[in-house]
Amino acid sequence: MRALIPTGNPAEPVVLADVPEPTPCSNEVLVKVEAFSINRGETFKLENPAPGDRPGKDIAGLVVQPAADGSGPAGITRVVGHPMAGGWAEYVAVPADALAELPDTVSGAQGAALPLAGLTALRLLRTAGTLLGRRVLLTGASGGVGHYVTELAAAAGAEITAVTRNTERGARLTELGATEIVHDVADARGPYDIVLESTGGQALPLALARLAGRGTLIWFGQASRTPATLDFFDFFAGPESAVIRHFHYLDADTRLGDDLAALVRLTAHGRLHPEIGRVADWADTATTLTDLRDRRIRGKAVLTLS
Repeated sequence: MRALIPTGNPAEPVVLADVPEPTPCSNEVLVKVEAFSINRGETFKLENPAPGDRPGKDIAGLVVQPAADGSGPAGITRVVGHPMAGGWAEYVAVPADALAELPDTVSGAQGAALPLAGLTALRLLRTAGTLLGRRVLLTGASGGVGHYVTELAAAAGAEITAVTRNTERGARLTELGATEIVHDVADARGPYDIVLESTGGQALPLALARLAGRGTLIWFGQASRTPATLDFFDFFAGPESAVIRHFHYLDADTRLGDDLAALVRLTAHGRLHPEIGRVADWADTATTLTDLRDRRIRGKAVLTLS
């Protein structure tokens, strides 16, 4: 079969190559991939790939071989899946508990855009707790996760201030329910009950300074790729007794498949709208990866297999 493999070359980070078709474990389903999406974090990993790395965590396609142990969907079923690797290929083995059925009302591109960003947003907001009437500051809001967080949090009754780079990116976040758009964390007017921080570097202490006393800052990314520096005494200037919590989307009590099914259901009912900034043939993956890395794509980028 054909698959995209890393090159370590920033100008052309992946190339198509012939690789063996995967052999599923007993609890894995073999899926024929119809579409996959890419995430900005994956573009960073491609800069220095480990030997044998096969990227790809977000896929939609058809089940061609059910799990041998009887778990997961059987027959020719449209699914969305979240393998830990290997999804940028014609076929991928996906754990049965990391799949959800995809109805005809949700396109393959929409399905492929859901897994990593959608799971992160859904589980991040569960971690944040009750949102009704609470003021929320969201940094890095114009990426895939940010669009999902904005729409889900607004639907839950939060007042969201979204930090995004420019007016064009902010317009769509307003449509999804953001109360206020700012282009720099320093322009955000606190205090906020909850800060959802994904940028790191100088943005984190600036966001922390806008947190209310006993508020919560959830740190779920470092898109700037710059470490943050915090001063203990800064807490006394406003966010006294605040909580800073590290977040990782795989640290959850619910199954991936159950949460994927929830995301699919919300999309099918028109309550969640995957923001897809580009759909292209997978022959254009290398260019799309570079554009996503350099922030020339808003929301998600989806590649389809011809």
